[in-house]
Amino acid sequence: MFRVIGNLRSRTFRVLWMLEELGLPYEHMAAMPQSAEVIRHNPSGKVPVLLVDGTALADSTAILHYLADTNDRFTNRSGTIERARQDSLTNLLLDEFDACLWMAARHSFVLPKEQRVPEIKPSLRWEFSRSATRLASRMDPGSFLAGPGPTVPDFILAHCLVWARTAKFRHAEPVLDSFLQQMSTRPAFHKISGEFA
Repeated sequence: MFRVIGNLRSRTFRVLWMLEELGLPYEHMAAMPQSAEVIRHNPSGKVPVLLVDGTALADSTAILHYLADTNDRFTNRSGTIERARQDSLTNLLLDEFDACLWMAARHSFVLPKEQRVPEIKPSLRWEFSRSATRLASRMDPGSFLAGPGPTVPDFILAHCLVWARTAKFRHAEPVLDSFLQQMSTRPAFHKISGEFA
């Protein structure tokens, strides 16, 4: 039994989604970042945290890789060109999508008010849109990012696109809209997103 600590409206969503996709049993504690329960397991106070036999794993991407690798699903085999391509896509998404969204969140509500620079947000929206156009040019409609089926970067991209809608980050790429539609029709996505209601 895995234990996931973190609020659903965060990168914790990715971890819960992967656990549902894998059909693994888990317990979810909806703790907020910087709460005592989170800090007890992750001194940075960030979520999500995954407890595995009493060992705390932090960072959603590291957790997704751990779950995918140990279950030999939603990933390509380590040491292959396919895995290197998958990892390259993962890093691109973290650098160009997740980072823009996270920086905007930091300057909206995460940082102390006196440390926020709201003027940075238009630049972040522009960067996000440019990255969306570049990624879309590499994608075929109805396809996944790194193989015939979804892999770790597909879960990250889908979550970032949902996050972008909430944060009012726009793009004009139909292929990304159809990708999100494809990913969001998965039963595991519906089960987790239904908890928002």
